[in-house]
Formats: sequence, C-alpha cells, structure tokens
Amino acid sequence: MTILAIKETEAFFKVLDESSELLKDALSTSYLDAFIESGDNLIDGHVQVEDGRPDEKVVQQLQGLYDSVDRNQLNPETARQGIQLSMLKAMREDDIQGNHQMTPDSIGMVMGYIVIRLVEKQNQLTILDPAVGTANLLTTIINQLKDATHEKVAAIGIDNDESLLSVADISTTLQQAAVTLMHQDALGELQIPEADLVVSDLPIGYYPLDEKVTMFQTHAQSGHSYVHHLLLEQAMRYVKPGGYGVFLVPSQLFSTPESKGLLSWLQDAAYLQGLLALPKDLFTAEQSAKSILLLQRHGQDVKQADKVMIGEFPSFKDQAAFSKFIAEIVDWELSDLLKR
Repeated sequence: MTILAIKETEAFFKVLDESSELLKDALSTSYLDAFIESGDNLIDGHVQVEDGRPDEKVVQQLQGLYDSVDRNQLNPETARQGIQLSMLKAMREDDIQGNHQMTPDSIGMVMGYIVIRLVEKQNQLTILDPAVGTANLLTTIINQLKDATHEKVAAIGIDNDESLLSVADISTTLQQAAVTLMHQDALGELQIPEADLVVSDLPIGYYPLDEKVTMFQTHAQSGHSYVHHLLLEQAMRYVKPGGYGVFLVPSQLFSTPESKGLLSWLQDAAYLQGLLALPKDLFTAEQSAKSILLLQRHGQDVKQADKVMIGEFPSFKDQAAFSKFIAEIVDWELSDLLKR
C-alpha cells in the first residue's frame, strides 16, 4: 500500500471512528450499533434523529464529518480497510465472539491469488459467500479480481446475523460493489442462481437444528453436526458444474471422527483439488490453525487434478519463501489444474 493510500484510509477511518464514538455516547449504545447508525447516515447524506437524539450540537458535528467524505471519489479499498479498522475496534470494545471476527487481509489476499487464475477467462462472474459476515473477505477478493481481470463481478452474500449483515451492506454500498445480501440461514433452501465460484471463511462449531439437516450427507449420525461440514456441502450445491469453491477451514478438517461423512460426500459431489495449510505463526494455538481448501464440483470434462496441491505456506514474514510458494501454486494451477 502506498503512503497516499495509507493516509486516505486513516482519514476515512477517522471519520467512521469519530462519528461512531459521537453516536455511541449520544444514543447510549454499543460501538458496533453506533457504527451501523453512522454508516447509514453517511450513505443517506444526513443524520437520522429520533426522539430528539442525537441533539442539534452532535448532529452538526456528525454532518461535518460526513460532508468531508466524497463518496463518488472513495476508493473501494480505502472504504473496505477503513471499515475493517472500525470492526477491529468494535470487536475489542464489544467483545464480539470468535466466529464473527473478520478474515485477516493476509489470508484474504492469498485466497484472491488462488482465485484469480481459476476464473480469469470468464467475462462475467458471480460469487457466492454463504457465511458473508461483514463481507470483508468477499470484497477483498472482488477488488483483487477487478484489478486483475477488469471484468464484471457480482456476488451474493448470505448470513443469519443481522448486525454483521448491516455492516456488509454499508461496506458493499460504499465500495460500489454489486453484492446482493440475504438475511437467512444459509442451510435452508436458497432461492439463488448457481454461482461461478464460492468463497467463504466458514464458521466453526455445531449446528443446533438436527431435524433440519437430516438430508445432508455430512450430517452427524448422532448429536449435532458440524456447521462447517454442512456449509461445504450446501455451498457446492449452488456452484455451477465444474465450478470452484475456495474455503477457509480448520486444518484438522479431515482428522476428526466426523470426517467420515465429509469424505463420503466428497466422493459423490466434488474433487478435492488442493489443501494448503496457513502458517502456524498466524494462530495462537495448534487447534485453531486453518487451511485453504480448494474444491471443484463434478461436471462434464472435469476430473481430479493429476497432482493435488497439498502443502503449507511458509511464514508471511519470510517474503522470499512466501513469494516462491505463491509461484509454485500459480504454476500448479496453470500446468496441473487448468490444463487437463
């Protein structure tokens, strides 16, 4: 990132932060709810007042902050990163649970590197994220694709958390991204077209509604099912035949007793084309380590790559080793995965 881009992001974050703090105090609410209120004000161009709050003095302060932003000239990455900084503050102040935290930029960028070559020959692209959260990962990848391919990119994001989806709405609107957001349980019946690509940082844990998922091959034989197993199956249902899914998953995905059902589903529905472990130094404990999983839905003229890409990223701090590993992934995509 250039010095100018850093300054622009800092300036935009200052507007978001100061306005959120003003509304937090004026409305006696959480930082996250204040941010959502402020984001809506910024998009509408005026300050919402209800029951005399915020008062006229605060309204004038807020309006001055909003007027300092030229939305038509706002760079998508400036908007995304400014919102990301606000969400990092919200997570600290509001003690937001782990599954609601954002995908780090370093991981999002790596997933974008992998995605670019998979879809670069398509003139139009539709992406699905069934656990979109704040849309930070989704828009990170969209912005990379637009920079690399200059093609039309649209997306569908689904989440059952209304607050996170409100943040996603603010983020995608300010970035002028063509994203349709849906507030629903992604494991229900989805009224959406098939996507060209699925990307997602899958939530980890158990799905509580056992009766709802009995038709899934990945559901547990007894007790609650893993939600990340179910979402893998569901997501790949809604990608076109031959389409890819790029997921952030637990590194122990295939090492648990419940993985038997997952592997059985994989044999029927998708090819496991790659599993890349992220650097261990990104995670505080071994059990929280994650990997990037690359799946491809079965389809005509689609087959298992001769060489499945399995490996572990070197530390992102070792730039030479990291660049070498990325080059190996690119070479594998071009020579093994895409030339079949």
